[in-house]
Amino acid sequence: MKWIYWLGWMSFGAAFRSLFGLRIKGEEHLITEGPVLVASNHQSFLDPPLIANIYKDEMFYLARKTLFTPITRWVYTRWNAIPVDQDRPDMASLKTIIRKLKEGHRVLVFPEGERSHDGDLGTAAPGIGLVAVKSAAVIQPVRISGAREALPRGSARIRFARITVSIGPPIRLTPEELKAAKGKEDYERIAQRIMTSIESL
Repeated sequence: MKWIYWLGWMSFGAAFRSLFGLRIKGEEHLITEGPVLVASNHQSFLDPPLIANIYKDEMFYLARKTLFTPITRWVYTRWNAIPVDQDRPDMASLKTIIRKLKEGHRVLVFPEGERSHDGDLGTAAPGIGLVAVKSAAVIQPVRISGAREALPRGSARIRFARITVSIGPPIRLTPEELKAAKGKEDYERIAQRIMTSIESL
């Protein structure tokens, strides 16, 4: 790990375990080698470091481009954040994710695209289906519980709540599925399959 990534990883990990009693379930399903598309529900700003902390090495993830100020850009870049415009999403960030996966990296994506307002799971955007097909990476479904209670959307105040990260069995698309997926409907179907796996955890 880069030292700045390691520092964040250690600091967040200690805080999660001491303040929120972080529990990790399903560690036997964790894919630790090779390119992995990690797909998780999205409850809170705490989610990216929560997911990062279940792995022992680095990963990449998307972050709102508005977070990349002249002051924070240096840190976010070294924490492997990929800027994305949530108001006008384009193919640039998706292409970056696909490239990172093809290079053998691990990438975290939130299929819903934004944090939940009420804690319920939303609808997956077809973009994750496209990334899954174009990268042919193993998909690791993950579900976070308790992060919304700890830091709800629209709040800047931390609350003490028990947080659990549940890891599901990996999804491996077959060569036939990858070859047959050619358009938005196919990507939506794969995206829904991923969300169903997350919901089951």
